[in-house]
Amino acid sequence: MRRFAPLMLAPPLLALCACGGNKNAEAPPPSEATQAAGVSAGPSGGVVESEFGTPVKDRVATLGFLNKRNNITQIIQLRSGEARRIGNAIVKLATCERTAPWEDPPETGAFVQLFVEERATTKDKLAWHKVFSGWLFRNAPAINVVEHPVYDVWIKDCAMKFPGEEDSPAAAASTSSAAKPAGTPPAAAPAPGPAAPAADSPPE
Repeated sequence: MRRFAPLMLAPPLLALCACGGNKNAEAPPPSEATQAAGVSAGPSGGVVESEFGTPVKDRVATLGFLNKRNNITQIIQLRSGEARRIGNAIVKLATCERTAPWEDPPETGAFVQLFVEERATTKDKLAWHKVFSGWLFRNAPAINVVEHPVYDVWIKDCAMKFPGEEDSPAAAASTSSAAKPAGTPPAAAPAPGPAAPAADSPPE
């Protein structure tokens, strides 16, 4: 009976090994991907908060997220400092910004970080890597591009207001008219009606 003892103990040992392997199969996200993003200036390179317009903490960015494996695009909205996990990717927003209505040309940008859980090689374990950190621009996307074979992120909008935009509709209309580019042609004047005869012209 002694020679069968190892065979009887083998399944429990294998089960324990399997449980230990599954426990460590998925690494937790890095603290950098889940902690609140800094929005103050400093030597660490944090995002500088603008004192003009909506405070950074109240801005909401609308981002596009593409998974190239299945060609599925998602629209996500994040407040400054928030992060969203989509599968094995984490999108984090530090802040977003847009030009004032009277500035030309208009532009919208967002400081975004992308973390992906992937393997460096087929023999390595899954680990989180920061694959992008920087500003994305809506009207000039080529300035900074998310270079990843599977995921892509881009900025669609930044919900924020400038002084005057939250006032009365008349003030908002005047602000929007001031935001038109300098080369915008004025509205066409109505076509003149038939000319009235001059008062001093002799009757026919």
